[in-house]
Amino acid sequence: MKKRSSDSSKLDRKTVERNRRIHMKSLCFKLSSLIPSQHFKACDKEHLSQQEQLEHAATYIKELRERIEELKGRKEEAIMEESGRGKYRSNINDGGLSLPMVELRDMGSSIEVNVISGLNKNFMSYQVIRILQEEGADVVSASFNTVGDKIFHTFHAQVKITRVGVETSRVSQRLEEMICLGSANI
Repeated sequence: MKKRSSDSSKLDRKTVERNRRIHMKSLCFKLSSLIPSQHFKACDKEHLSQQEQLEHAATYIKELRERIEELKGRKEEAIMEESGRGKYRSNINDGGLSLPMVELRDMGSSIEVNVISGLNKNFMSYQVIRILQEEGADVVSASFNTVGDKIFHTFHAQVKITRVGVETSRVSQRLEEMICLGSANI
């Protein structure tokens, strides 16, 4: 009778261990699927070992943390600049910054567009999205934050056809024209 219970416990441990491995493999696959394909550069993530995929994930998370710290620093600088001007803020030139401002980052198969506008500026997010779509990119996320009297808009877009890509100088030019026309209508 004791032999049967020890065999049963061995089977239970094997089953538990197999289920644990299956669960870990599933979690690793899920983690890998969250990493953008451009982060893997030349290698195909399906052909990487699980260890290599985890290493890429760790590197990607580290890069994201660095980006977050950089953005926090920029936000703190903007807040300090805003609080430093206080009541003496100039609405004419906005402390030397010509608002709205556009910054475009080409990251291979993705594009990041940052637009800084004032609360009183006539700026429409759909216009940026439309321009990106017309130029061959799909917007995957858009967000904004308000700091003082400025609004920080961020748009993330993926290139529709990676072989063709997107002409970022043309996108930048169109965005600048859109911003200038929008500012003139105020």
